[in-house]
Amino acid sequence: MDRAFKVLVTVLLNLLTHWEVEGRENLPPGGPLLLVFNHLAWWDAPLAIAALPYQATGIALKDLQRVPVTGQLLGLTSVIWVDRGRYDREALRQALAVLKEGGVLAIAPEGRMSVTDSLERGKPGSVFIARKADVPILPIGLIGTDKVSGEWRSFRRPHLKVVIGKVFRLPEGRKYASRKEERQADADFIMERLAELLPPEYRGVYADSVE
Repeated sequence: MDRAFKVLVTVLLNLLTHWEVEGRENLPPGGPLLLVFNHLAWWDAPLAIAALPYQATGIALKDLQRVPVTGQLLGLTSVIWVDRGRYDREALRQALAVLKEGGVLAIAPEGRMSVTDSLERGKPGSVFIARKADVPILPIGLIGTDKVSGEWRSFRRPHLKVVIGKVFRLPEGRKYASRKEERQADADFIMERLAELLPPEYRGVYADSVE
């Protein structure tokens, strides 16, 4: 079903938007790989699916299952549903299993769709997975998805852009006063790699972290 969904999304993007992909030369051949992206709108995941050559498993909030259209579309893909606001041991087990088997796991490090149309502070979930699985991280910057609805209402095709960054790993050897402080620093490190791929108006709380 993932392959059929990718074809469907690509057709819809070609019909309803102008979209482009930058940085394909940065794509590794495959997994294990943790894919991280900024989250502006419900179009983010379909756009990433269409742009990338991988069959990825995404992490999504269980609440989205009840959202009309979005829930049904996500159900057509490989997705791990996570309970909001609690430590979901089963979801974590599934996520780590995907990476252990050499797969690609996709997650929005902010933990939710941005309410500011720009980057919000990163959460430690992606950090925990990256450290536990010890896998490389591929940053994906998504631009324009927040404007899709407005452009359609004006009978215009929105311009969307996917920017693929270079694979990186979390830094080693840094000292912190607590595990919480360390995980937040790692989360910020991931978000700064995303900020580097985005125009200034999308960098949000990480605007001052990128030259």
